Amino acid sequence: MHTFHDRRLAAGLLALMAAGGPALPAQAQQATAQAPSQQAPAQPAPKPLYSPEGDATFAQPYVDVDEWRDAPVRHRYVHGGFTGTETRFSFYFPPKEQYQGRFFQHITPVPDSENLAQNKPLTEDSKIASAFEGGAYFVETNGGGKFDLGKGSAMLADPTISAYRANAAAAAYSRVVAQRVYGTAKRPYGYAYGGSGGAFRTIGSFENTTGVWDGVVPYVMGSNMAIPNMFTWRMRAIRVLGPKLDQVVDAAGAGGSGDIYAGLNPLETEVLREATRMGFKPEAWFGWRTMGIHGFAALYQGVVAADPTYFTDFWTKPGYLGHDHPEQFAGARLQHASTVAGVLTAADAARARINIDASREQKRGGVDDAFKIPEGAEGQRIAAFRLGSAPPAVTFLGGDLLVKSGAAAGKRLPLARIVGDVAVLGFADSAVTALIRPGDEVVVDNSNFLAMETYHRHQVPDASYKVWDQFRKADGTPIYPQRPFLIGPMFVQATGGSIQTGKWQGKMIVVESLWDREALPWQADWYRGQVARHLGAAADDHFRLWYTDHALHGDARAQTSEDPTRIVSYVPVLNQALRDVAAWAERGVVPSPSTGYRIEDGQVIVAESARERHGIQPVVTLRVNGGNRVVVKRGDTVRLTGTVAAPPGTGSVVSAAWDLDGSGSFATPAPVPRGKASVSVSLDHRFDTAGTWFVVLKGRSNRLGQRTTPFATIENLARVRVIVE
Repeated sequence: MHTFHDRRLAAGLLALMAAGGPALPAQAQQATAQAPSQQAPAQPAPKPLYSPEGDATFAQPYVDVDEWRDAPVRHRYVHGGFTGTETRFSFYFPPKEQYQGRFFQHITPVPDSENLAQNKPLTEDSKIASAFEGGAYFVETNGGGKFDLGKGSAMLADPTISAYRANAAAAAYSRVVAQRVYGTAKRPYGYAYGGSGGAFRTIGSFENTTGVWDGVVPYVMGSNMAIPNMFTWRMRAIRVLGPKLDQVVDAAGAGGSGDIYAGLNPLETEVLREATRMGFKPEAWFGWRTMGIHGFAALYQGVVAADPTYFTDFWTKPGYLGHDHPEQFAGARLQHASTVAGVLTAADAARARINIDASREQKRGGVDDAFKIPEGAEGQRIAAFRLGSAPPAVTFLGGDLLVKSGAAAGKRLPLARIVGDVAVLGFADSAVTALIRPGDEVVVDNSNFLAMETYHRHQVPDASYKVWDQFRKADGTPIYPQRPFLIGPMFVQATGGSIQTGKWQGKMIVVESLWDREALPWQADWYRGQVARHLGAAADDHFRLWYTDHALHGDARAQTSEDPTRIVSYVPVLNQALRDVAAWAERGVVPSPSTGYRIEDGQVIVAESARERHGIQPVVTLRVNGGNRVVVKRGDTVRLTGTVAAPPGTGSVVSAAWDLDGSGSFATPAPVPRGKASVSVSLDHRFDTAGTWFVVLKGRSNRLGQRTTPFATIENLARVRVIVE
């Protein structure tokens, strides 16, 4: 999964930022205090593109495993690395009869293990089996060596290794091995793909190399201004609106009033409007209780290190919300002095059923393994401290534990949450936590986290970022004081090797989610603009952008379990995009056009019909008694009518199913004839129980009309509201 819920991935990004990254790119160095939107962005100096050939660092590849395996599917497994480096790779080769002369290479958000794919079962999430069905062998690497938070940033002496060189070297060597395995001298085509931070690395790899990949599929991508600006305002919205976000979701959803601001006071209206104009889809607030702060848990300390004076300026200088309107933080700011009463390990916290995930507030059940007692080093990791007194109850999304006495006096540790009298650590330095003892004086302080809620107001970029127009005066200058530099481009350069320019050779299909809460969908459109500036009229010959409706950020289908009546997975779209970018690069088969959409006040709005929407996701419509809402009596029967339509040239509808009780089981199938690009379905259903019910129709399409494959079968859904009195 490419989200920051994985502790290892989050730790890697924190290590990047803690190091300060490489020298700031020209855009980030711009002083923004005057009128950044009127300054022409400085262009980075052109540099030669990288080729693995002749790179002495990766001149000595080796293989230490070469064997046939049967799981998750039959394949020849080759593992190795490069002498003198920490780079490791895994190659997975299908039987010769399945191989069609290409490879797919997954790029993780930050350097991780080269053995991730082999641990996935044979399901729709299996990258190995999906690659084989697409006629490709599969490549994965550790990106030059996993980041170790405890070791800091020694690996970052040359960030180009983790950004693209390690992956490029492995891709190039995989061709040598493939030619030997299959007994052919023909060069295999190659395609990389990666999501979230992996999208930064995928794009950075494509923009900085030559002759390595013929095409790429970045997905759920961010822009040069994504970090930390995609997390800040949402923390404010969760804190200020809280349960009122439920009525926002209700108003925005099927059969709702459509007025998401109804019933809100002026401050709540301002906060919601700012978040909506930044691009957050109102319906996506359905998960506000559990979505947490996501990647910001890993990014927070890096922002503090990069811009430390902001956190005092916020509370003390005019133009900053903490100084100008301290009343907005009444009852929210926490500065609670106490002592340490006890130390809790990760195993202790699990026994106490305390969530120690720094990124999100998970729903925990009593029958799952969410609180399985961790063993070994993980179990002994210090995860929390019991305090001598419980802090006052506030909406606490994160903060700091300031150590005032003892061996760690003067240190500051990030906190993820407060559970009664327990302060749960975020991504903390284990060397510091080990110094803290019962009796040490501490202060729980969330001042910095509150200050971060409006950090984006002080990071106004150039005019190409339209969602920041709400923070500009009529003459284009910023309303609020600006920080000395833009942090976002620094993160992107540290992760991807360079800021995104839109300059590359080959083919690219971007897969973006319309309900994404971490990589807001307008960012893919921003990158499309970068590509258009580079390629001009030829852009459509090389680039596609496909939006997936009702899809979130995570690339594991399990994320749909958050609410299967609202959410579908974009993984099948990703599967098909890889196959289509390959057909485009190899045989000139033109893929479906980019999704038809427009952007209004930060919101990406797609065309209503499949014929106008394009992309490759089917469009599903649903009506109840002819509308999207109906009020009936108990025992009444309603008429449900729907359609499932695949965009032109993207295959046929292969299934449709009803969810009638809100369980997300879709236990009632709808008959679907074979070979039809558009089908209509209907059902009469009686409601015997009073309440509000949401009926959902889910439809699936497949390019080849296949009904049983777990891969590249693309889904969408639609909902209606039935109120039974």
